[in-house]
Amino acid sequence: MSPFRRSCFDTPCRIEVEHSDEFLCAHVELAGGVAINPGDRVRVHGDPIHVAFGSARVFERIATVERAGPIERLWTKLCGHFEMNELYEVSFSDRKLS
Repeated sequence: MSPFRRSCFDTPCRIEVEHSDEFLCAHVELAGGVAINPGDRVRVHGDPIHVAFGSARVFERIATVERAGPIERLWTKLCGHFEMNELYEVSFSDRKLS
């Protein structure tokens, strides 16, 4: 297997969507507990999902999972650490920055 090549497979998935005054969220769970790793991509197939306000719905779809190669996985982890460091720059002090 090439370190730059992605492998792909399809798997069933369950999508839970809630649209209310408390929540606006969507969660995707892949069948069989398929783990998603850094650099992997998931594409859910099917028509766009619309959920009316005040309701929650569950959909069954097919998803394509693209596994990252070893080099892309390492690169994603490395970039993720640097992006995480940007969050440390946030300040909640009461003084003004000049």
